Parts: sequence; structure tokens; C-alpha cells
Amino acid sequence: MESRRPDSTSTQSSCCGRVTKTPSTLVSYKFQDMDDESTRADPTKDSSDDVFAARLRGFGPVGLLAIIIIFLGNWIFLPGSALLVLLWRHLSHTPWREIGFVRPRSWIRTVTLGILFGVAFKFLMKSIVMPLLGADPINQPYHYLQGNRAVVPMTLYAMIIGAGFGEETMFRGFMFERLGKLFGSSVIAKVLIVLLTSALFGLAHYSVQGITGVEQATIVGLIFGTIFAMTGRIFILMIAHAAFDLTAYAMIYWSLETRVAHLFFK
Repeated sequence: MESRRPDSTSTQSSCCGRVTKTPSTLVSYKFQDMDDESTRADPTKDSSDDVFAARLRGFGPVGLLAIIIIFLGNWIFLPGSALLVLLWRHLSHTPWREIGFVRPRSWIRTVTLGILFGVAFKFLMKSIVMPLLGADPINQPYHYLQGNRAVVPMTLYAMIIGAGFGEETMFRGFMFERLGKLFGSSVIAKVLIVLLTSALFGLAHYSVQGITGVEQATIVGLIFGTIFAMTGRIFILMIAHAAFDLTAYAMIYWSLETRVAHLFFK
């Protein structure tokens, strides 16, 4: 009987089940390894990204420069600062939750409560709080909005996107995150953060609205800041802020400011 020599190009199985790789399969494995290497993430790039993200989250030169640039964003366009906050969040690998972007359990409930709270809060401020502070019933800096149809689209954009989304993202979301990293999460720290952000929020309104604007914005900042410190959720505040400003706009547009301001104090 003629014995047959094993072909060097074939695959043999031993009694232990070991598979011997032929030259052709060795070439195949080699190219597969090369493909795996080409698709594997570059550890150097990942490391550099992590270092840059850590610097953005810190308070060194990079972190402080980021804060300054974000504060200057609204000087370019509305809501520039808020969009820069979202860019900072992405580059710094900061979780959405830490700036208050937490999905509500019910959007309908959040929107409804936000609108009701914003409208009621504005009526309270206009009819009771601001008259007690001696404020002029007429909002002089924005009196030009009365019956002015030409500026309606721009005003709606400024109040919904610029104020509702932009100011809340900046003064509540971003600033609470940054100051929280500095002061911690204790009750005293949160009280201090609410006071600081409210003062800055009030001062931000001085250039256009004067002292009356500072007083009102500071009170709004105290209320909204307290809610954010307790809940860590920003969407209801965005909606409430927009509703607050739109209610003020309706009072101005339809000449209702004096009537509302004199509901309780003649």
C-alpha cells in the first residue's frame, strides 16, 4: 500500500484538537492583524484629549480662559455664551447632568408648570414686589416695544432663546457647575453660590435696565437659583424664564404695565 504524505498546504488536526496554520492562513492572519491595528484607537490621541478635558474642567490658565471666553460670548450674538457652554461641556467631557440638562419625567408637566410659574411670578413682581421697591410702573428702557409690530420677531427670539435658554444655561447651569467645583456641595456652599450668581445676574442687567433692572433680576436670580440648587434641573427654569419675560412683554405691548402695577398699590 502506498503511504500518502501530508500536503504542506493543508490543515491537520491532532488528537488534542490543535489546528495547524498553513502558509495561506498565516498570510490571512497577518493582514487581519494589520487591519486591527489600523482601526484601533490611537492611545496618544485619547491621552491628549483627556489632558485637555481635565484642563478645561480645572481652574488653571486653560480653564480660566474658557470661562472668560464664555462670558464674552453674548457680546458676539445671542445666545453665544450658552452655545459656548455646550461646546465646553463636550470638550471637557462634563456630564449633561452637571449643568442641569436632565430629561424630565414628563415634558407636558414640566412645560405646564414652567409657564404657570413664570406668568404668576411676573404678576407678583409687577404688582407687589417692584411697587414696594418704588419702581416706575413703566419699564422705560423697553417702552419702545409698546404696540411695535416691527420688532416682535426679534423680541420673541431674544426672550425665548436669548433669555430662556441662554441666560439659564449660563447663570444657572454653567456657573453653578463651576462654583460647585470650587466651593463644594454643602448647604453653606449652595447658599453662597445662589447669592453670587444672583448678584452677577442682577449686575448683567444694569447697562440696559438700570437699578430697577438690577433689583428685579437679582430677585429672579435668587428664586431661580434656589430652585436649581434644590433640584439640579434646568428645563423648567428655562420655560419659566421665557414665560416671565413674555408676560412682561405682553404688559408692555398692550399698555397694561400701569394697570398691573396699581392692582394693590394705587
